[in-house]
Amino acid sequence: MTGDRRPLASRGTRWAGAAARWLATTGVTPNRISQASVVAAALAGLCLWLGPAQEGPARTALLLAAAVFIQLRLLCNLMDGMVAVEGARGAPDGPFWNEVPDRIADILILIGCGYGVGLPELGWAAATFAVLTAYIREFGRAQGQPSDFCGPMAKPHRMAALTLGAVIAAFEHQWGWNGLTLQATLWVVAIGALVTAFRRALRLLGAMR
Repeated sequence: MTGDRRPLASRGTRWAGAAARWLATTGVTPNRISQASVVAAALAGLCLWLGPAQEGPARTALLLAAAVFIQLRLLCNLMDGMVAVEGARGAPDGPFWNEVPDRIADILILIGCGYGVGLPELGWAAATFAVLTAYIREFGRAQGQPSDFCGPMAKPHRMAALTLGAVIAAFEHQWGWNGLTLQATLWVVAIGALVTAFRRALRLLGAMR
């Protein structure tokens, strides 16, 4: 893994450092951790797809599981970089496994949510805008610019919104909202990702001129 990195407060925490050091001793490679993030994302997307159609405890369990898997995806994203850089376990193909699984994970989670709330087009749109934000960032790097991780709906923001949305949706039947939470969350993510892509594009154009 090379290049500048997303600024994350969690990277400097004691628990993250201890976890990364432990992983580095197990022989697990950063690339395998990156690949595991796709598995977590696929499970999150599946839970978001199936959960809203269920009732009672099954619905609650699936949506809470979605929130857990989303956070597990983020944990994998944190650990792969820390094991590669701080643990000096990076590989020549590390940049590929650092970026591509992230895009697949975004697609799986957002499209799964779209189908789950009965708005597949919105899920596809949110996934497209999410990938676009990353494309503009990487295009900027290819032009010699530093990576732009600005929001308002960068990857950590998208995942935080979906995690919160899934947790609230797990209990929304108590308030009679009937599926509105995840629909609203997906709209926020889609619009926010589009705004983020537009903002990054403008910032990149300004830097290149």
